[in-house]
Order: sequence, then C-alpha cells, then structure tokens
Amino acid sequence: MIPGALAPKLVSRDMIHNMSTGGVIVDVAIDQGGLLETSKPTTHQYPTYVVDGIIHYAVPNMPGIVPYTSTYALTKNTIKYIEKIASQGWDKAVSEDSACAKGLNIAGGEIKYAPLHESFKNNLL
Repeated sequence: MIPGALAPKLVSRDMIHNMSTGGVIVDVAIDQGGLLETSKPTTHQYPTYVVDGIIHYAVPNMPGIVPYTSTYALTKNTIKYIEKIASQGWDKAVSEDSACAKGLNIAGGEIKYAPLHESFKNNLL
C-alpha cells in the first residue's frame, strides 16, 4: 500500500467466491478504498455484510474502536514532529527534516504528496 494513495485491489471477487462458506475477511485498507473487489465501507452499528457466503468486516478507522490506546500510540510516535513544527514553523521543519517533509500533503493550495495527488486528480474541484 502506498500511503495517501488508493489501495490496490489484491483480492478478486473470484478469490472470495472460492473461500469456504462462513469465512471471515477483514479489510484493513478500507480507509483507502479497500483491498477487495467486494469491499464497501461499513459502520460500527452494522460492521459486516456477506458476499458469496463470506463475512466481510470493513469499518473505516478501525483504531477508533480503541480510542485511548490508539491515541496514545499515535501521540507517542508523532509528538517529536509536532514539537519541531511548533518550534520551527512547518516550512523550516519540512525543509530541514526529511521525515517531516514526508508528512506534507498540501501547501499553498497545492497537493504536494504525489500518491495523494494521484488519488484525487480526477476528483478535484
């Protein structure tokens, strides 16, 4: 998967059809369009649906189920970048730190991150 880009369809409908009835498949890339040809986003209220006898679970933002744990993990791994941007300003931080630069998606009204641009190039207003 390429961050910011649509997920490639790695599992075809034929592959799903060939699974054993009652099987379960979890599409962890549903936030980026899903890895399955049969994927569609679901909700926590109605998290599953069945295609060809296979149970699909495709809730976007799966870490949202465990908000404390996911927030702690995200904060632990991003605080150094937040502090750098806060102390230096975003433009200096991204010009001096390649890791910060990788997080820059949009600046000056333009999409700067190529995979994100590719995902939305036909859907821009």
